[in-house]
Amino acid sequence: MKEVLMKIKFGAITALAAVLGLGTLLQAAPVQADSVHIAGEATTYYTLSNHYGISMEELMNANPQISASNIYPGLKLAIPGTVQAKTVAVTETAADSVVTNGDLSVLSVEPASNTVQAWGKAFTYAKSIQVKASAYSSAASENGKWGAVDYFGNALKLGTIAVDPSVIPLGTKVLVTGYSHPGLPKQAFLATATDMGSAIKGNRIDIFIPGSQSFVADFGYQYVQLYIIQ
Repeated sequence: MKEVLMKIKFGAITALAAVLGLGTLLQAAPVQADSVHIAGEATTYYTLSNHYGISMEELMNANPQISASNIYPGLKLAIPGTVQAKTVAVTETAADSVVTNGDLSVLSVEPASNTVQAWGKAFTYAKSIQVKASAYSSAASENGKWGAVDYFGNALKLGTIAVDPSVIPLGTKVLVTGYSHPGLPKQAFLATATDMGSAIKGNRIDIFIPGSQSFVADFGYQYVQLYIIQ
C-alpha cells in the first residue's frame, strides 16, 4: 500500500511540475542566507537578534552547526534574509562586520607597520612566529582527569589553544594562519592561549577543534604562522 501511495504522490508532483514549471517548484526550496556576519568579541545570538531585527530562533535555525555557547571572534554566521551590508565600529565589546557576497577569507600582512588584515579588519601584532601545530578534541582520552576544560577551568571552545607558557604566556591573543582543516574558519582565526599540555613544549601549539576525535585527528601536524596580537 505504501508503495502504491508513493507512486501516486510522485505522479502528482510530476504533473504539478509540468504545469507550474520547474522554476516555480525550486522557489519553494530553502535558499541560502544572503549575508554573513563576522563575529566580534561580544557577539551572541541575542546581540545579533537586536542588531538585525531577526528572532534568535531564526538565527539559530540558519546556523545549526554553531552552538550559542561557541560563538567565537572571526566566526562566520549566516544572517537569514536580505540585510544591508554595514560595518560596526571595531571594539572589544561590539560585533565586527557583515558582508554580502564578499570574500571573507582575504588575508594580508604588512610587516612595515606590523599589521595583519583578516576579514576586512586590521590587527596590530607584536611579533610573528612559526610553530608546529596539532589539534585536540573534547574526548576524555585527550583531556585527563579534569575533562574538557582549559587550564582555567573554562569549557573548551573554538579559539582555545594550548601553548608552552615560556614561549607564549597564558592569556595571549594570537591570530592563527596557514592551516587547513574544515573544522576551523577559513584562512585565519583568533585564539587565546588558555590551555597547556605535557607534550606542548617550545614552538608548539595544540588547537582545540569541536567535533569527533576522528574528525579532529585529520588535522595531523601542520606548521602554522602565529601573529601575537597587541
